[in-house]
Amino acid sequence: MWLRPATMMFAALAWMSFGVSAADVDEDTAYRLGSGDRIKVTVYGHDDLSGEFELDSEGKVAMPLIQDVQAGGLTVAELEHAVTDKLSPDFLKHPRVSIEVLNYRPFYILGEVREPGSYPYVNGMTLIKAVAMAGGYTYRARISKVTITRNGSETSVQIQAGPDTVVMPGDVIEVPERFF
Repeated sequence: MWLRPATMMFAALAWMSFGVSAADVDEDTAYRLGSGDRIKVTVYGHDDLSGEFELDSEGKVAMPLIQDVQAGGLTVAELEHAVTDKLSPDFLKHPRVSIEVLNYRPFYILGEVREPGSYPYVNGMTLIKAVAMAGGYTYRARISKVTITRNGSETSVQIQAGPDTVVMPGDVIEVPERFF
């Protein structure tokens, strides 16, 4: 997506006002696979190697012929490359691999919402959409102090969230209580 420089500057300033840098935003937009994701792997010309797989609790995928492949923490493109590397040159000469995410892991919302719990992730999810799925804020919600805890490939990051903050699968949204 192409943005004009003024629009990019505004987006970066908006994110920085919530304690997140523009570099973090770019880094977070690439979806990283995790435990509970369901993927479809297609190895062109080899239906016996293709199929639907779920990432186990360690983030691994058990595939025919090449066994366990570490997928947790990787993007779809990185996983395609890893599977291609494991298949060539020992099993296939020039494998062509395509991977798509079928089901994302859920996100979680806690605190001052009407129905806290886990909810299925939907593409384009923002904080306001997540809160709507949870029945809306309670009258005690402190809307200005909502945080999202996002588990990255190596560390967890806490983000001060606004209504348009992007929610990713596996995120934990916390809506605190106000005191007056």
